[in-house]
Amino acid sequence: MTNSRVLISGAGIGGPALAFWLVRRGFEVTVVERAAGLREGGYKVDVRGSATEVLRKMGLLAAAQAADTGMQQITYVKKDGAPIAKLPADLLMGRRGDDLEIMRWDLSRILHDATEGQVEYVWGDSVATLTDGPDGVDVTFEKGAPRRFDHVVGADGLHSVTRRVVLGETPLKHLGAYISIFSVPNDLGVVREELFYSRPGRLIFAYAMEPDQPARVGMVFASPEVAYDRRDPAAQKRLVRDAFAGQGWRSDEFLAAMDTAPDFYFDSMSQVELPSWSSGRLALLGDAAHCPSPASGQGTSLALVGAYVLGQHLGEPGGYAAYESAMRTYVEKNLAFGRKMVKDMVPGGRLNIAFRNYGMRTLKFHPQKEKVIDKVLAPMHEAANAITI
Repeated sequence: MTNSRVLISGAGIGGPALAFWLVRRGFEVTVVERAAGLREGGYKVDVRGSATEVLRKMGLLAAAQAADTGMQQITYVKKDGAPIAKLPADLLMGRRGDDLEIMRWDLSRILHDATEGQVEYVWGDSVATLTDGPDGVDVTFEKGAPRRFDHVVGADGLHSVTRRVVLGETPLKHLGAYISIFSVPNDLGVVREELFYSRPGRLIFAYAMEPDQPARVGMVFASPEVAYDRRDPAAQKRLVRDAFAGQGWRSDEFLAAMDTAPDFYFDSMSQVELPSWSSGRLALLGDAAHCPSPASGQGTSLALVGAYVLGQHLGEPGGYAAYESAMRTYVEKNLAFGRKMVKDMVPGGRLNIAFRNYGMRTLKFHPQKEKVIDKVLAPMHEAANAITI
């Protein structure tokens, strides 16, 4: 097979998913990942709509369903921790059909295990330079020896090194908020339940699946874009602490646990919008190409669907153009949904919070609450199903 050697940068979700499809077409696939191995920990992610059909075609839907978080309840709490409203998780999150929620680590492991032994995984290394020529792409690595590939795909996330090498500096679209997620000791007293607490311009969410597993906490705060060093966790933690210190409920407890959390994550709520996701023999996938922001809940689904589509077209004449054409409307709808959700996710003033809390408190008594939720979440379902697999 000509054009058979493919390098994929990134072993998160999109990279192994693309490798799955390519090896079935006879490609020789190498996946390089900066981390020393599969990243453990992390947070829960959604797989919705067309992405569940991709998992079904991969034969992995049952495995993903078996690892579903099984969240049962959403609870909104006051400053003193007293409940404002308790609602079924499936109702409030608008799950339909085979939609599922899974820890990112579990999905990553499922995808890796489905390709192990068929794909070369290179851990603890990263792409340094790419030179696209008539006979292939010459790649140098931070640690390994130089190699040549017929195609290179960047699936290396929001801050993609591959994107910068291919397209130069491409500014992210800041959506006016920052998010931090980390593990804390599980003394929440809940099982398969997620708690939400709001202050003006701030949101804390916390959840736990099992009593003997760590709980996860998310802290989201509205802010114009600020300069910080992405490689300085201490500076990032100061930003989180400044935003949440003394804000009530368990904010100070969570901040104390943040300092020793093994999986501290911090980033801006940002999107990637590009006129093209490919150049020559180089292409981008998932968040590296079109991050919709964590607020959308659709980043994982976009990566799975994009891997399926690119996996069918890579190496074919006009393959990258066909990939972009098939994905563009689906991507644009999810980017639009992400922009909307950031505004909904981070509450404004006290009046906005009071109005939202009243709606949640009275929703369970509404005789047509399912229709009310369906109407509110219609843009999400439209975006999640905006491509036919």
